[in-house]
Amino acid sequence: MAFCIVTDSASDMPAEIREKYNALVIPTPFVVDGVDYRDGDKTSEEFFAILADPAHDVTTYKINSEMFYEAFEPYAARNDEVLYICFSSGVAGTIDSATLAVNDLHEKYPDFVITIVDSHCASLGFGLLTYKLLKMQENGAPKELIIEAAKAYAGHIPHVFTVETLKYLVKGGRVSKTSGYVGEALDIKPILVIEEDGVIQPKMKVRGRKKSLRALLDYVGEHGVNLENQIVGVVHANDPATCDLLIAELNKRYHPKEIISGCMGCAIGAHVGQGAVGIVCVDFDDSKYAEYQG
Repeated sequence: MAFCIVTDSASDMPAEIREKYNALVIPTPFVVDGVDYRDGDKTSEEFFAILADPAHDVTTYKINSEMFYEAFEPYAARNDEVLYICFSSGVAGTIDSATLAVNDLHEKYPDFVITIVDSHCASLGFGLLTYKLLKMQENGAPKELIIEAAKAYAGHIPHVFTVETLKYLVKGGRVSKTSGYVGEALDIKPILVIEEDGVIQPKMKVRGRKKSLRALLDYVGEHGVNLENQIVGVVHANDPATCDLLIAELNKRYHPKEIISGCMGCAIGAHVGQGAVGIVCVDFDDSKYAEYQG
């Protein structure tokens, strides 16, 4: 019987981390012109090119209970124990689908043990959380401590992000059409955050890309704890140049122990558009788990 840490591709976990740990990642779905795909069926460049083309209709939906049943059943059949790190319930209903699937699985596999943790995170926020847990597992942490850490980090990974265009926030209903039109004309960039409750909230508005990036960096300095001993994450929507710029500035300002970076997949990318960028960090003293994180 194995203890398996599982997440899904909305975590935007960097490819090198997935490969190093052979991470178990359930692909999230998206739809292009009525055709269903899973995250990974298109490269980032292909996906964002399709998204930007008004000739295409792109939508997303949460992983449903049937998909979760299919993903979890092999673990149940092998009598493996699973820790599933889930997308924030404040953003999507993924946790409800996962719970429904587990209830169905227990009818066939009554001894299947699975812990579902609402990460209160989105994108690389729960990618960072999962990475920390994978490091703990690699370094011999007992499963009880790993589960404890998962619950401790949930809601304590502040996210701050901004977008290049308001078009996708307007489409998703987070910005009104009038505000979007005015904002685009004035080059307004919203600064959005996800804090302890796992809900996306507007933080402020600034004018221009440079000010928006500066605001992200300032937010990390205000909310990150012991950054020089922490892992910080940078995520981008097919904009590696801006990602590199943020990494350089984070190193210059805060000297974090490690920076991980990745490109957004369809689950988040479809709702923010190319050029969106974000930073995630940790807002509490997690030295209790440092022994197992290298």
